[in-house]
Formats: sequence, structure tokens, C-alpha cells
Amino acid sequence: MANILGNLNRSLLLGGVLLILAIVILNGNALDLAWFNAFLRFSHALVGVVWIGLLYYFNLVQIPTMPKVPAELKPGVSRYIAPEALFWFRWAAIATLVIGLAIAGAPQQNYLIQALTFQEGFRNIGTGMWLGIIMAANVWMFIWPNQKIALGIVDADADAKAKAAKTAMLFSRTNFVLSFPMLYCMVTRGVLG
Repeated sequence: MANILGNLNRSLLLGGVLLILAIVILNGNALDLAWFNAFLRFSHALVGVVWIGLLYYFNLVQIPTMPKVPAELKPGVSRYIAPEALFWFRWAAIATLVIGLAIAGAPQQNYLIQALTFQEGFRNIGTGMWLGIIMAANVWMFIWPNQKIALGIVDADADAKAKAAKTAMLFSRTNFVLSFPMLYCMVTRGVLG
């Protein structure tokens, strides 16, 4: 078992195989449009967990802990951990957004316009969608470009790196704050409208 679970790629493969088995066993031959919509919702939730989980990791763990890390150990985080985490963070953000919009715009659902214009019965999901759009835009337009500077992926002097790190942190913290009403709106979409 350690041979499988001790290797990330094998663990991902095992998770994928178990997912396929669950789909086949639970849905059998009913792989129709309703199943596809359910799979989109699953995918949206999965990449959303990755995105928001990393957002919470950055805001609850990495940002508060970095000032306590000895100077000689900080390059380990800034050269290896942060770039890898930011890779998954930014791609999970865009995947969550695209899949969410696909769900809302799918012919079987078709509530995209109603939600984005806050029509009756779609105000919660519409608010959640707009917050998610703002948050994804923050990731790609502010957090990632500034993190590239702060982490030295893009050449810059020490002052530019410090300014970029602060800007990235403030937009990350903005997303952290927005995630609470966004998640509330997404979870309560069918219950409260």
C-alpha cells in the first residue's frame, strides 16, 4: 500500500480509478445529459476545493508563518513550495470559474443570464458567481503577476519585490474575505434562491 500511496502520481491514478468505478457502479448505463451535469458539478466542487483550500492555506498558514521562518530557510518556501502551490491555485481558480459558468449555461440548466443579472430565484447563486468571477480575476490579474515578482520568477529589485509581495498579499486577503459570502451563496443557492 505504501508503494501506491507513497507516490503522488499513483495516488492520483488510484483516485481516478475509484472515481470511474463509482460512476459505473452507481450510474451503470445511465451516462446521459443528467449524468454529465452531475459530473460537471462534481468537477466544479473538486477544483473549487483545491482553489479555496490553497487560498486558506496561504492566508491561514503561509502568510502568518513566513515572518517566523529563519532567513536561511525562506528560500525553500519561495523557490519550491510557493511556486508549486501557486500553479495549482491559479489553474484551479480558472477551472472552477469555467466549469461553474458551463454548469449555469448548460441547456439542461440554462440559468446563467438569470443568475448574473440577479433575477428572482437566482440572487444567491448570482451573487456567488459574481464573487467567484471577481476572485478568479484577482488571482490572474493581481495575485499571480505580483507573486512572480515577489518570488523572483520575474527579475526585479528588492523594493519592487517587497511592493509586489504586499500587493499579492492584499489581493489574496481580499479573496479570503470574499470567499465566505461566496461559499455561503453557492451552498444556499437551491435552498434560498
